[in-house]
Amino acid sequence: MEFVTMFAVIFFALGAIIASFLGVVVDRWDTGESWLLGRSHCDSCSNELSVTELVPIASWVFLRGRCKQCGSRISARSTITETVLGTLFVLSYLKLGLTLSLAVFLVALSVLALIVAYDLLHTIIPGEFSVLFVLSSIIYAGISAQNVSDFGVVFLVSAGLALMLVAIHFASRGRAMGLGDAPVTFGLALIAGSLAFSGFLYSFWVGAFVGIIILLRTPVAHRIGIEVPFAPFLATGFLIAFFTGWNIFMYIV
Repeated sequence: MEFVTMFAVIFFALGAIIASFLGVVVDRWDTGESWLLGRSHCDSCSNELSVTELVPIASWVFLRGRCKQCGSRISARSTITETVLGTLFVLSYLKLGLTLSLAVFLVALSVLALIVAYDLLHTIIPGEFSVLFVLSSIIYAGISAQNVSDFGVVFLVSAGLALMLVAIHFASRGRAMGLGDAPVTFGLALIAGSLAFSGFLYSFWVGAFVGIIILLRTPVAHRIGIEVPFAPFLATGFLIAFFTGWNIFMYIV
């Protein structure tokens, strides 16, 4: 038990650290500012942050969500992302153990977190992120499959689900679904394996639930043209299926 607890703490810290870095990538991607070498700074006063101000989660808590230099309020977005990804890293470790599958899955999960965070902020998914996610998902599915035949079935099912979103995109002329959601669905379905259909359904249920709430909270005059990023719903639905193992069709049939 102590061994498991120790590694759970390590994986939470690792997830939080990676999430902190991903937050920098999201903020600086396609802006001309280096996301790898540039120093982090306050968005209000441009003061460069010290090491003690860059500790994931803890710095935001101890600074009470404000810049140490100018006192401006700091968004909790990064702290929430760090907490969520840290928790998902722990759940991944508990599910997969210290295996090669875990290492590959954490890479895919990190790229997925990057996609979700970027989509939430900009309502678009950069092609580079999608390529990385699909590649890591294919590797994970290949490692996890019992044999070539099983991998082939999962691959075809995943491609079919992705093509469904492509069809929805063109049928609605891009109004109902972005084309960038298709490769994300493909990668998530590869990871979910036999639970791909369940994850797909959960995604639409979560999306419908949140969508209704957004519509109810939005004045009627402003509802037309609302863009709602779908990658967060896809990630939520498929990860629910992956971590819980809930196969919705077992309850329907």
